[in-house]
Amino acid sequence: MIPLKDDTARERLPLLNYLLIAINVAVFSRELLLGTEVEQFVSRFGLVPHAMTVDISGGFSPERHLLPWVTHMFIHGGWLHLLGNLWFLHIFGDNVEDRLGRFRFLVLFFSGGLVAGLVQIVTAPTDTTPMVGASGAISAVVGAYLVLYPRARILTLLPIFVLFYFIRIPAFIFIGLWFALQLLYGYTSLLAQTPGGVAWWAHVGGFAAGLVLAMLLKAGTVARPRLELAPGRINVLRGRRG
Repeated sequence: MIPLKDDTARERLPLLNYLLIAINVAVFSRELLLGTEVEQFVSRFGLVPHAMTVDISGGFSPERHLLPWVTHMFIHGGWLHLLGNLWFLHIFGDNVEDRLGRFRFLVLFFSGGLVAGLVQIVTAPTDTTPMVGASGAISAVVGAYLVLYPRARILTLLPIFVLFYFIRIPAFIFIGLWFALQLLYGYTSLLAQTPGGVAWWAHVGGFAAGLVLAMLLKAGTVARPRLELAPGRINVLRGRRG
């Protein structure tokens, strides 16, 4: 399922959301310029569970044990990783920022990212693979969207074999299915004991943090109305793999 747009109105330009997207793009552009040195960059600024658990006994270093908790949120492992994360932030982040305001949105984003990193470390404390990406923080934004706009409708692209369906799905169903997949993949990764892949439990931790934070931060805010969409139907387009 690929979200395309929602029907929630907003009153303010989501400048902070745009800034976060721009920073992620800028950092990834820097990665592309590093060439063979990119692995060293990722190891230095990514969040390495082993460094936060086993290695810390050999001595504490702010650069190695504090800085990566923030910097890992702006590093990505490839184009698909970057585009997938930023698309979700684009779809859900603007309305969350509009509802909460910029300061509370910033608290949500970074707090969610920190909790996501912590949960991933708890589930794989000796993993030596750097955890990178804004997925955990963006999962918190998605969780907040569920709390703030559960009945919003998400225009969704649903590919089934060679057919592409465009359908409007209530946010609580779309996000509920998305979260169920994160839990499934996370549980499977624990059974398979395969560290170094996708940090599924970071998604779970960030999402849970977003739910709690949104309930705490939404006090005094006003829900935006839903946009009136023209009566529509499910469109089906035939496609093929390139």
